[in-house]
Amino acid sequence: MKHRCPICKTPTDSESNADFPFCSERCRNRDLGNWATEKYVVSEPVFDMNELETGDETGSKKPTETDEDEDFKGFRRPDDTIH
Repeated sequence: MKHRCPICKTPTDSESNADFPFCSERCRNRDLGNWATEKYVVSEPVFDMNELETGDETGSKKPTETDEDEDFKGFRRPDDTIH
C-alpha cells in the first residue's frame, strides 16, 4: 500500500518499508515524541463522566433486556427472529 509519511510527507510503501506508515525510524520517533509531549491528544473523553460519578465499581452499566441503545432504537436485535 502506498502512502505518504504523516510527519514529512515523503512517499512510502508498505511492501518495501518496515517503518510504514512512516518513511524512517526518525519520523516514527518524532511521532512518538509528539504523543509524549501531548502535541497530539484524543479529542473525546474515554469515559462518560456520569458513569464514573455513579460509583459503579465495574465502570460500566450492564444492559438489560429492556434497555435500548439510543442509536439503534427501532432496529431489530440480533437474537430477534423473522417469521
